[in-house]
Amino acid sequence: MKQKTALQTTGHRRRIKEKFKLQGLAAFHDYEVLEMLLSYCIARKDVKPVAKNLLQNFKSFQGVLDAPLEQLQKVDEIGEHSALLIKLIRACCDYYLSAAIAQRNVIASPQALIKYLRASMAALRDEQFRVVYLNAKNELLHDEIIQEGTIDQTAVYPRKIVEHALSAGAVSIILVHNHPSGDPSPSSHDSKLTSALVNATKLLNIRVHDHIIVGNNGYYSFAENGSL
Repeated sequence: MKQKTALQTTGHRRRIKEKFKLQGLAAFHDYEVLEMLLSYCIARKDVKPVAKNLLQNFKSFQGVLDAPLEQLQKVDEIGEHSALLIKLIRACCDYYLSAAIAQRNVIASPQALIKYLRASMAALRDEQFRVVYLNAKNELLHDEIIQEGTIDQTAVYPRKIVEHALSAGAVSIILVHNHPSGDPSPSSHDSKLTSALVNATKLLNIRVHDHIIVGNNGYYSFAENGSL
């Protein structure tokens, strides 16, 4: 395949940027989004093949952003600088979505919370159990990772959750965990764990608003499905 000259590369990059200014990312293919991103860290080089190679290795745009740093660096032409930029963009997405739900009534407008949880947890390769702590106005105080790895009733200590909720000044909480398989459907074990945590927190007047399971294929809300 004939390589582009430096002049052709410069002209192509200019056209990509103009396209973004006029139309945003909606008009872009996945490889074009990565191509534009890589143009800021790989100088004077046609990065379209590099972008397409990333997609081939990690299957999708989301897969590229979710890939571990060390795996990104194994791709041809992706050094530490480029890999760090990709991970920075991914971290900025989480940071933005987290800020979007701060000081907002999470219960009245849950979709921002769902977007944040799915963005930060759906692609995880291991299970993670989080607790979202809310104040009396149902506004986010903070969220915390309670357990990573296999989630079971012995690993997720109700006492620890209650202590942290009281310490944060929370009056209610939302339980969250992910299914690495991608299917968010709850198992019987998930239902038993939910019941155990609801009963434990109820004793100290801490309300469990929901237990949300996230995966690449969507999410499951115990509250929305009348299972809480």
